[in-house]
Amino acid sequence: MLRSQVSSVLRKASFPGRLSRRVFRQTQLLHTTRAYCGPQVAIVNSLQYEKIYRPDPKMLDRPLDSFARRHLGPSPKNVAYMLKTMGYEDLDGFVNSLVPPDILKKRPLLLEAPAEGFGEQEMLEHMEQIANKNKYKVKNLIGKGYYGTILPPVIQRNLLESPEWYTSYTPYQPEISQGRLESLLNFQTVISDLTGLPVANASLLDEGTAAGEAMLLSYNLSRRKKTKYVIDSRVHPQTKSVLLTRAHPFDIELIEIDTSHVENALEVLKDPKVAGCLVQYPATDGSILSGEVLSSFAEVLHANKGLFSVASDLMALTLLKPPADFGADIVLGSSQRFGVPMGFGGPHAAFFSVVEKLNRKIPGRIVGVSKDRLNKPALRLALQTREQHIKRDKATSNICTAQALLANVAANYCVYHGPEGLKDIAERIYGMTTILANAIQSKFSKFSISNKNWFDTLTIDLNGNSSSKAILNKALEKYNMNLFAVDENIVSLSLDETTTREDLVNLVKIFTDSSDVTKFISEGNEFPVFPKQYARFDKILTDPVFNTHHSETAMLRYLHRLQSRDLSLANSMIPLGSCTMKLNSTVEMMPITWPQFGNIHPFQPVDQVEGYKELLSSLERDLCTITGFDGISLQPNSGAQGEYTGLRVIRSYLESKGESHRDVCLIPVSAHGTNPASAAMCGMKVVPVNCLTDGSLDLSDLKLQADKYKDNLAAVMITYPSTYGLFEPGIQNAFKVIHENGGQVYLDGANMNAQVGLTSPGDLGADVCHLNLHKTFSIPHGGGGPAGAPIGVKSHLIPHLPKHDVVDIVTAVKSEYSIDSVGSAPYGNPLVLPISYAYIKMMGREGLPFSSVIAMLNANYMMTRLKNHYNILFISQESKNRHCAHEFIIDLREYKKKGVEAIDVAKRLQDYGFHAPTLAFPVPGTLMVEPTESENLEELDRFVDSMIAIKGEIEAFIAGEPKGQVLKNAPHSLEDLVSEDWSARGYTREEAAFPLAFLKNNKFWPPVARLDDAYGDMNLMCTCPSVLEVANDDA
Repeated sequence: MLRSQVSSVLRKASFPGRLSRRVFRQTQLLHTTRAYCGPQVAIVNSLQYEKIYRPDPKMLDRPLDSFARRHLGPSPKNVAYMLKTMGYEDLDGFVNSLVPPDILKKRPLLLEAPAEGFGEQEMLEHMEQIANKNKYKVKNLIGKGYYGTILPPVIQRNLLESPEWYTSYTPYQPEISQGRLESLLNFQTVISDLTGLPVANASLLDEGTAAGEAMLLSYNLSRRKKTKYVIDSRVHPQTKSVLLTRAHPFDIELIEIDTSHVENALEVLKDPKVAGCLVQYPATDGSILSGEVLSSFAEVLHANKGLFSVASDLMALTLLKPPADFGADIVLGSSQRFGVPMGFGGPHAAFFSVVEKLNRKIPGRIVGVSKDRLNKPALRLALQTREQHIKRDKATSNICTAQALLANVAANYCVYHGPEGLKDIAERIYGMTTILANAIQSKFSKFSISNKNWFDTLTIDLNGNSSSKAILNKALEKYNMNLFAVDENIVSLSLDETTTREDLVNLVKIFTDSSDVTKFISEGNEFPVFPKQYARFDKILTDPVFNTHHSETAMLRYLHRLQSRDLSLANSMIPLGSCTMKLNSTVEMMPITWPQFGNIHPFQPVDQVEGYKELLSSLERDLCTITGFDGISLQPNSGAQGEYTGLRVIRSYLESKGESHRDVCLIPVSAHGTNPASAAMCGMKVVPVNCLTDGSLDLSDLKLQADKYKDNLAAVMITYPSTYGLFEPGIQNAFKVIHENGGQVYLDGANMNAQVGLTSPGDLGADVCHLNLHKTFSIPHGGGGPAGAPIGVKSHLIPHLPKHDVVDIVTAVKSEYSIDSVGSAPYGNPLVLPISYAYIKMMGREGLPFSSVIAMLNANYMMTRLKNHYNILFISQESKNRHCAHEFIIDLREYKKKGVEAIDVAKRLQDYGFHAPTLAFPVPGTLMVEPTESENLEELDRFVDSMIAIKGEIEAFIAGEPKGQVLKNAPHSLEDLVSEDWSARGYTREEAAFPLAFLKNNKFWPPVARLDDAYGDMNLMCTCPSVLEVANDDA
């Protein structure tokens, strides 16, 4: 959406029902700059905080269920106390002393919401009215990788809607993450079993991204010498688009082949410059290649040291021979139809499995089986040194997250149904598809089927007897169904788990002239059986976990057991620096499981998705005013993908100016590893820029590098506030240097939670920025995904924002310069975008700046209490940095030579009931703390008190006192506590488990003791262990 369109749209804006009187009751909702007559700067003083926190009960047109009061942790009295602790009297004075004057803008936000925000009940009404504008009761048989599915209610209520599942963080602290690690291991086991390959990861972003990763893995395995990649013409169209995007920076030539012409295809594959090939099995048109053909492709590729990749369908693979049988090296696809709503395109968990020799090349995270200090089996993320953000500019991928929450839904869908239940679903889908095919191939139909075999999809040639438009209109108007128009004379359709007998009858009516359609569906007819020549006969999902929990009672208890083994925001604060683990409110979360949002296909006609169109357009306009940018793309669905998209947009812009030679990207040495990894994926040359000893960017070095590379400079990537959690006053000078030397400024939005309403990337002079909606704008982390990372751009970059090849993007203007898709779906992860929409609308113009203000207040209050006990990196009374922004770094490096490391403190915090702050980033040997605005004073104090107590334990260890060993043995599981070997420990059970009094009333028990990381990597096991393996480990 263009920023220039905002004014006219806002003048037309209306909020249905009783909300309209609220929305327009104040002049603040005249949203053009000329008409705006509110304060000329955002008001962030203590009086204003009290006003937005506690509505006046006498103001009858303002609801009392103010969201700000629920979202912001400290009360006004708490705020006054915290300010006094730091030597301030008012929030405004605190903000003015913290944010440099040339940075602090306080530009009023022109949001499409009441100034003070919607109340919670008003928001639910508003969301319902938007949602009901979507034609969600239409039966979508469009297919193309997205299918109707039934999310079991026990999984919906106790996993997808459960904060114990969706508020947890990526399981980098495995001792307090055993539940979802087990669930993700189940996911990997499902993938490994169904694809036949031994190693699977814990999910990727979507099928298109997974295909791109397969291509780049093939390319990099050839040491970038093989520059051709072959794709099946029957690959899903959105996947082809992502492959084009990923191939462009490396000049990889994509060659499309018709795999039905086997001899021609084999000739293409024999080219020694071919790095690999991707085929779809079953194909997008429904056809299934024979095992003989697939094996011949694999044989030719392997002869030239290429890789054979297969995009497949998990439901089909419950019946269909696995690709591993035919020599596949990589199998990928989407797990969406295993219980995850279509949701207009995402989020969905992609899967990716490989042969054994590629286990250290596979992108994404892998859950592996290890053991803990007590020699008991335990789970962890394995081979973490192969994670791409660690490799920085040497990376072969920029994948840094997954779709863990959705992978857990899919895994537990399999646990609940079991192998027989899954086969029953698949057999019914195939049988119904075949019944329909038989009807279309009968004498009662004027049409024919193009694909000779199928699982769930039929491609139907109308033979000139009708048009695709006429058939689609008939299906919609008479039977409320959506089919897919391949072209003017060919349509396709895909049946799924939700297809009923009535649907089948209606489809037969659409495609035949028979007066009695029931004869095709008669109970007396033999139900079609999947053909033996394509069928698998091996046993799948034999592990007990898939053969036990089939009653709702059993499944409920299994899910509860898993979530009770994980620490989440339901237990305590998760103070991870650079992660912004803020409240994911119930009101925000409720709409994502509504069918009005969930039952929408991403390729559904635009006139059926008016609700999504309204929501997404308004969200884009709000993000424009928040960021100071002119245009937004919602397509990127992770932070790293946002980085990639922004840099690709920059390169496209430079190419349009005839400056394609500009390929140098300057990146500070303090940057998160995805920055250089993303630059590498865009074909850029990374040049590091130094930081000074006080943590600030070395402007002299920046000027030196910019001048040195001025003829080839493309961009700089800078995080602001800095990765060290500092507001640097010279940032605009840095941007000026880049612009003067012909480059563009990419601002990493990881720390946007310190900017909202106070300053913005656009106000600072950036050209592009990605926003982590899963940080700043309240989308939950979900244990490692989903995410959302739209990019904002200045006007000159708008024509280069990504397009979509299957459908036009309803919120954007298509341009000849638009880059190809960066993800499978047009709008990234639209099912979770109502969360950010609701967050912004409920906070309102007056409340939203206080998210940043209180986040910074909480961080500085904690830092003030801790600085007498620990060294705070880059902060001191003597330096120019007296405050942090919204996060700070505890420096523990001085203790390493005395035997105590940062990881000991991180593990000991688990005994106090806390997830550790970010460990060893951005500086090794440190902990970076970010409390967010959602934590109340009592929780902040509990964490600080815990850290102070741990300082005493550090001193005891250094002094050689036996009780100091409590650090080295941490965390202490319940099994450890009741063991008999305590006489030699040097500390008591109470000191181990209840070091502070509050723990006796609220204790989270780590389910395992400290893990053995080396053992897990040296003995890699990435599927559910067998009973024998567990028994051997216990022996």
